[in-house]
Parts: sequence; C-alpha cells; structure tokens
Amino acid sequence: MSQVKHCALVKLKKDTPSAVVKDLFDSLAALKGQIPGIIDFSGGAYQSPEGLNKGFTHGFLMTFADEKTRDAYLVHPEHEKVKVKALVLLDGGVDGVIVVDWVA
Repeated sequence: MSQVKHCALVKLKKDTPSAVVKDLFDSLAALKGQIPGIIDFSGGAYQSPEGLNKGFTHGFLMTFADEKTRDAYLVHPEHEKVKVKALVLLDGGVDGVIVVDWVA
C-alpha cells in the first residue's frame, strides 16, 4: 500500500494570539500519538520570500500509512476536536482552508 500525504493551508485571523496558534499546532502534532497510522507531522507559519501564499498564513503536512488510516483520521474524535478548535480561528470560515491529499 502507498502512503498518503495530507496537506492543509490555512488563513488564520490576523488577531490570533501567537499562544493560540502554538496551541493549535501542538494539538495537530499530538494527533500523531493519538491516531494510529499517522507517520509524520510538520507544520508552521508561512516563511517564503516569494509572496505566493495568497493570504494563507500557515500550513501543515501529515503522512499516513495508507488511505485507510487517512480515512479513519478524518472521522476520528480527536481530529474532530482539533478541527473545531481550528475552524473558529480561520479568516473566512471554511473558505480559509485548502486541503489536498495525494498518494506517495
């Protein structure tokens, strides 16, 4: 089976305190230990000098063992808790996030 890469780009509200952003990304990283099949997590603030982020301020990438474990993550209660936490921080609600998955 092939691994699945799960990439999310988010536009956080400008007034989001740095401690809240840190808590969100710590919560996302903690999912690796809470949900079976998450192999890797990396995320953070936009840092490129290119200026091609179109207002997206942060992003993260998760690697799953396969599509089955990615699908289990999507409905997992711990993921749902983090998703609720994230949605209130997004600039524009669900328009403030883009998610792309691919098989690696």
